[in-house]
Amino acid sequence: MGFEEFLGVNPWTAVFTLANTVALFLVLKHFLFDKLMRVVHDRQQEIDDMYSQADLARQQAQALEADYTKKLSAARETSEAMVKEAVARGQIREEEIIRQANAQASALMDKAAADIAREKKKAVNEAKDEISGLAMDIAQKVVGRSLNTGDQTRLIDQFIEELGDGV
Repeated sequence: MGFEEFLGVNPWTAVFTLANTVALFLVLKHFLFDKLMRVVHDRQQEIDDMYSQADLARQQAQALEADYTKKLSAARETSEAMVKEAVARGQIREEEIIRQANAQASALMDKAAADIAREKKKAVNEAKDEISGLAMDIAQKVVGRSLNTGDQTRLIDQFIEELGDGV
């Protein structure tokens, strides 16, 4: 019995099977594995590109968020400054209105005091005229004669002074 009978394998069959397997591997490698590996590599590249685009988009979103936050903060500061300025202008306007109202009230009081003084003087003068007329009539009746102008003036002034002291 020979080697072939002991193993049950023909060495030439084994060599041809091995050669067929290597040839099949080379053909499959050339036509299938390289193309399959290229497809897998392309797909991996697409996935990597998608990840890098997602990272870029995330970075842009973060930059936009930071910019938005900055602008929002600036807008808040601007609005607070505008409110403070408006309040200050309102207070200044309020003070100005109060000053004007006080000035107008003071002017009205001065005018009223002047009007009162003028009316008082006018009333006093009218009272003097009336009193002097009455005093003249009384004096003529008491004295029984006509008084000259100097005597009349002296008597009227004396009467008014006595009347003024009593008031």
